[in-house]
Amino acid sequence: MSAALPRPLILVSNDDGITAPGIRHLVEAMVALGAEVVVVAPDSPQSGMGHAITIGHALRLTKNPVFGPEVDAYECSGTPADCVKIAKHYVLKDRTPDLVVSGINHGSNASVNVLYSGTMSAAIEAAIEGLPAVGFSLCEYGPNADFSHVGEWVTQVCRHALDHGIPAGTALNVNIPKNSDTPIAGLRLARQARAKWQEEFDRRLDPYQRPYYWLVGQFVNLDPGTDTDEWALANNYVSIVPCKFDLTAAHGLDHLSERWQLPLPETQVVATPPQPVPSEDYGVANQE
Repeated sequence: MSAALPRPLILVSNDDGITAPGIRHLVEAMVALGAEVVVVAPDSPQSGMGHAITIGHALRLTKNPVFGPEVDAYECSGTPADCVKIAKHYVLKDRTPDLVVSGINHGSNASVNVLYSGTMSAAIEAAIEGLPAVGFSLCEYGPNADFSHVGEWVTQVCRHALDHGIPAGTALNVNIPKNSDTPIAGLRLARQARAKWQEEFDRRLDPYQRPYYWLVGQFVNLDPGTDTDEWALANNYVSIVPCKFDLTAAHGLDHLSERWQLPLPETQVVATPPQPVPSEDYGVANQE
């Protein structure tokens, strides 16, 4: 009789906060996979924080039994990127997670939204640390979003990730269509659509007649391609976009070399996969 396979260790984080419905669904899906689950998530909503980190004041880390006694969960006063950093270097210490998952975000993180997303920044921070990572988002905003259909797709993606791996230095950006009468068509690999926010600042007055400003805008898809995440979601597919943190624009090197007459690097510019770094005790304020 063969020995049982060891349980995978999965780190869970998000940007909507440890009490958000999305992270509960994600934790439940990881537990259903038979994984040992450790959660380090923000103690309050951190949407739109991107890859911000806390450097001006201490981080607070407090154990929170919100997911029950079988899940080792902590709430952190920092950003999603802070959560992954402190999870790797302090909470997990010498243990390396088999997978890092972030989400499930309330709202799409497709296209250019990935740059602003705290959900994806947690996943990308894991990739920087040399860890396989996936960020999950549901394309429905609001606290009462319907997550009832997401479990099978989250489980399917994570099983693939655990069984077949994720390329080094890569985090997967997975967006799931909102629940509807039309069944989801399946998983679809895609590229990031070229899109933008057409933004305005709504000027208002407070009760003392002092002006303040509220950012509003419309999302504009500028990409007609049928190979993009926006196309996939519009056609009821779960989109999967592999993302990297190396922001070098190869075509920019060619342009600057030709137009500015600057020499190109002597060797081809290639993204070097990150290597795991030794764990360090960063010192945490108020662990309990």
